[in-house]
Amino acid sequence: MTDIVRKHIIFHGSVQGVGFRYYSEHKANQLRLTGWVKNLYNGDVEMEVQGRDSDIDRLLARLYEARSIRITDIEARRMPLQPGEKGFRVTGY
Repeated sequence: MTDIVRKHIIFHGSVQGVGFRYYSEHKANQLRLTGWVKNLYNGDVEMEVQGRDSDIDRLLARLYEARSIRITDIEARRMPLQPGEKGFRVTGY
């Protein structure tokens, strides 16, 4: 059985004004992940993402490979699952 996890991730680098949130939303929905992504006022991007650990890894790989996005560092930690969550969306600032 595959492990379903939820992760809270902060992305640092050139991650605002480059389509990061909408690209994340598109790729996460393709991978059937749930959660949300939003800009932070300090220039970072915050994400909570839930799904198979391997699919979350695929999402992160696609973000690192995107031409306009330049991730210099991430902070990630596991969180409790959010049962019944539907889809992945852009939210907040």
